[in-house]
Amino acid sequence: MTYVVTTPSFSGPVELLLRLISAHEVDILDVPLSPIVDAFVAEMRSETANLSAEDLSEFLLIGSILLEMKSFRLLPGKDSNEPDEEFIGWEERDVLLARLLELRTYASLSDAFISLFERASRAFPRIRGIDEGFVVTPPDLLAGVTTAKLAQAYLRGIEDKPVPVVRLNHVTVDSVTVAETVASLTTRLPSLGKLTFRSLTAALLTRIEVIVHFLALLELCKLGYVELGQGSTFGEVEIEWIENQEEFDYGKVDSYEG
Repeated sequence: MTYVVTTPSFSGPVELLLRLISAHEVDILDVPLSPIVDAFVAEMRSETANLSAEDLSEFLLIGSILLEMKSFRLLPGKDSNEPDEEFIGWEERDVLLARLLELRTYASLSDAFISLFERASRAFPRIRGIDEGFVVTPPDLLAGVTTAKLAQAYLRGIEDKPVPVVRLNHVTVDSVTVAETVASLTTRLPSLGKLTFRSLTAALLTRIEVIVHFLALLELCKLGYVELGQGSTFGEVEIEWIENQEEFDYGKVDSYEG
């Protein structure tokens, strides 16, 4: 359908009007939109009109684009983009679908406002004041407050607050060092002969003691005083003191704590 519009600045098909406005050959502000819509509605209502759904959707598409262009020009906002820049690469039906989704959002918002207005219409404000003889007495916020209590509150506010102290005198910390364990093992191992690590630590009660004994054995093995062996994977660790060693030098042992 070729719908012809007549305005003070243009007369011709509405499609041509849209192209001229997009090419900046016609100013959208010089084109009144309400006469175009009124004339189209009058033609729809005429008895000789035979408009299809495609003709109606095409006019709605062109009309919505013209309305948006004019809104961009009238409303304040960014004016850096061309009016038709966002329509590049869009099909006409895609543009129409986007506009319909946008209008549906505004319609949902208007329904929400209507619901709020209807709810507010069911409320009636009180037009009378307080009944005669009804006296509102606010509570006395200074009841029971004396100068002595104020002075005590002031002194409590300016006094030095005690520094919190965490007391650890009830906590027992066992300090076991590798150096002490090495010294103990050098006196015990020569007389014990060949034994396993499990039998060596069987009498120990805490895990940290077992770990420190293992580190002490590694220190002795590194210094060449004991020989460690393991017959199989995850098997027993065997310990054997090496005879004919020079006097043990405790200064060579690392002094880190276990």
